[in-house]
Amino acid sequence: MNYRASPADGLAWVTGSSTGIGRALALDLARDGYTVVLTARSADKLESAKAEIEAAGGKAVIAAADVTDEAAMGALVLDIEAAHGPIALAVFNAGNYWPTDGTKLEIEAFRKTYDINVFGVLNGLVPLVERFKARGRGHLVIVSSVSGYAGLPKAAAYASSKAAMINMAECLKFDFDKMGLGIQLVNPGFIDTPLTEKNDFPMPFLMPVEKAARRMADGFKGQAFEITFPRRFTWMLKLTSKLPYQLYFWLIGRTTGASK
Repeated sequence: MNYRASPADGLAWVTGSSTGIGRALALDLARDGYTVVLTARSADKLESAKAEIEAAGGKAVIAAADVTDEAAMGALVLDIEAAHGPIALAVFNAGNYWPTDGTKLEIEAFRKTYDINVFGVLNGLVPLVERFKARGRGHLVIVSSVSGYAGLPKAAAYASSKAAMINMAECLKFDFDKMGLGIQLVNPGFIDTPLTEKNDFPMPFLMPVEKAARRMADGFKGQAFEITFPRRFTWMLKLTSKLPYQLYFWLIGRTTGASK
């Protein structure tokens, strides 16, 4: 069986935990008994998240940082463990989305997307894995998106960054299994958060953030590699991504209006 962390093993660290699904997840993990380490750039929002957790009877500590800063994230891992104890569960959730119009492409949209969604994961994951290896156990969770299953309109930067995270998690699992480390991949559909408020298109099966966070927290206790929800939407999208290209492009273009 793959290693799965428990509150008795140490801290739960959640990046991108000042708002949205990261904040809701931190609250649920605290309810499950973890002392939760909150990381994001906004100290004020982290203070608010910490107060919410403590008001519910949980424990949280703040470790503010910019996930795109490689040196700062490497130092943060050491600082957290020196001050508060070992990290048992790490959820790399920080991410952002900028619509990408293929008729007027800009390098900057891709650069800032990858800085957060890809390197924002790696900047924390790489130094933490070294700590996990020294202890012989650890549980990593990478939050990606069903948009990484296949290409979607206006999502060239975001979807490709999430596809990279899906593929990376799949690749890492082979070596992590040998080292006794747990790794899981979360692929949410549309969740009602500040991020999806940017969308100007229909979002089928939009899920409340509290329900999504509970699905994640419960999934961390199980053995499944992928945690995805709402499944009636995400499984349909996964199956659609396996269609021949000609049919896939026609279907997605028709259902999203991109072919008009």
